[in-house]
Amino acid sequence: MEELKCPNCGKYFQVDDAGYAAIARQIRDKEFHKDLDERAKSLKDAQAKDAEILQAKAEQKLNDAIAEKDKEIADLKAQIDKHSTELELAVANERSKAEKEEAEKDKKIAALEAEKNKKIAELEAQIDKHDSELELAVEKERSKAAKDEAEKDKKIAELENQNELALQKAALNEKTLKETYEQRIKDKDAQIDYYKDLKTRMSTKMIGETLEQHCMNEFSKVRAMTFPKAYFEKDNDAKSGSKGDFIFRDYDEDGTEYVSIMFEMKNEADTTATKHKNEHFFKELDKDRNEKGCEYAILVSLLEADSDLYNTGIVDVSYRYPKMYVIRPQFFLQIIGILCSAAKNSAQYKKELALVREQNIDITNFENDLEEFKDKFGRNYRLASDKFKTAIDEIDKTITHLQKVREALVGSENNLRLANQKAEDLTIKKLTAHNPTMRAKFEEARLAGSTEDEDVDSPSD
Repeated sequence: MEELKCPNCGKYFQVDDAGYAAIARQIRDKEFHKDLDERAKSLKDAQAKDAEILQAKAEQKLNDAIAEKDKEIADLKAQIDKHSTELELAVANERSKAEKEEAEKDKKIAALEAEKNKKIAELEAQIDKHDSELELAVEKERSKAAKDEAEKDKKIAELENQNELALQKAALNEKTLKETYEQRIKDKDAQIDYYKDLKTRMSTKMIGETLEQHCMNEFSKVRAMTFPKAYFEKDNDAKSGSKGDFIFRDYDEDGTEYVSIMFEMKNEADTTATKHKNEHFFKELDKDRNEKGCEYAILVSLLEADSDLYNTGIVDVSYRYPKMYVIRPQFFLQIIGILCSAAKNSAQYKKELALVREQNIDITNFENDLEEFKDKFGRNYRLASDKFKTAIDEIDKTITHLQKVREALVGSENNLRLANQKAEDLTIKKLTAHNPTMRAKFEEARLAGSTEDEDVDSPSD
């Protein structure tokens, strides 16, 4: 029996002579098995290298496509960041401007407050000084009072004489003024009688035209100074079947119309049998206003002369018809001034609103551009995604093919492993189990080579 040590596990085990001879035979056949293993490994490495090359090419192609898309995405993100930065910068500038204006306003308020406090202190000092001076003056007057008492009595006598003369003069002036006013009243009554007689002799049309001429004259007096750019002319366009009396339009420095008024003048004789009311003309006036494109409608009326409503001043009848007013002739210029002032403020608000709308339009355009960019980006992304999916499918196909190659290699490896196991299991004892002659020959050979076998290194387990 021979005792051997396993080089792998380090354990000692005993083998008989036949087993020892088989181990020695295996050692002699080591080079054959080594060469067989190397050839199998070389074939396996070559197949693995080919698979790695195919996989590397596929991965490189995929990485190139991904890098290109990452570059496009980075460019698009940069554009979005640029737009966002510009928008944030604009907002920051506006905010900084507002804060600066607020700071300047606070500074001005503080300066005014300091100036006010300074003036208050100066006034208090002046009051104190004045009080001191007043006290000195009072003392001085008291000292002079006794001295002036005698002169005062003398002056009182003189003033009494002057007062009597003044009373006589005032009585004379009063009489003169009374006679003057009585004469003026007589002249006014005569003028009233004249106009009453004139209205009696004038037709209704003539009365209306006189009111129109009055309004035209009143406007002409202030046109050059108050309304230098205004249009105020009679409405002569009767294409629609009716027309107003006057149209007023005014324009700003840019030549833009900011207010327009349709005027209708109504009057009638005191002896007219059928008395008209102001409300009878509202509907027609509103129609004329709309047809001529005017914003406001004003009825200048002397109708309903005893009405407390229309005699109080400017009457707003917008509850019946929008932006319509009824006035007496004396409020003609006032209503124009009021509406022009309100319209100027409204025009300013409209300009500011238009500016805000333009800014909103800019933001909307930016949002639309952003949406358009997102749509185009999405379309390009879908196309890239489809191509990416196609590339993935091709890679899957390649992987499937490589998987089949791998399975073939694994199958070859299994066959080689089985062949190796069969070769390792092949021993002289198994070969000579049914051949006594060959077993005897090998036994003789073993005994003859036992001396050489002692020099052999420890075999593998």
